[in-house]
Amino acid sequence: MHNTRPATTSGGLIRSAATTSGDLVNCPYCEHGETKVVDSRVAGKGTIRRRRECLLCAQRFTTFERTEESPLFVVKRDGSRQPFDRAKLMAGLVRACTKRPLSLEQIEGAAATVEARLRNGIREEVPSQAIGEHALAALRGLDSVAYVRFASALNVKCISLFAAATFEIRG
Repeated sequence: MHNTRPATTSGGLIRSAATTSGDLVNCPYCEHGETKVVDSRVAGKGTIRRRRECLLCAQRFTTFERTEESPLFVVKRDGSRQPFDRAKLMAGLVRACTKRPLSLEQIEGAAATVEARLRNGIREEVPSQAIGEHALAALRGLDSVAYVRFASALNVKCISLFAAATFEIRG
């Protein structure tokens, strides 16, 4: 189920969000609870940008609303479960792409692709091995050295993948 997250003002302050359920947004300038929406636009996947005006002080400000995905859990090799953390995925991808001619946008795109593939599945739990395989698939098209670096960090089951990757790169 998707919920609406609290909106963020353009100044970065978290305020209460105006959701479809009719919650109020407090003005970041005078804290008045009544505002009107002047303009609404889609600002990316699952995000709505709204220009608002305070009915008391007439100041305008921007809020962003985004849907909150249902929780995704990672099942570790030892059977333990923990919430999916995109920051951990990004850290692994950045580590593999160190000193490579890849922009941060490309790496973030790969992380977004992996997360989208994981969330597009019906399951709420994903084995950690599947995350590694999706990350490898995303890196394969970006950079062969980063691909091999990431493959070398995966566990014993992926040694065959690592060997295949190095063979594939040699041509």
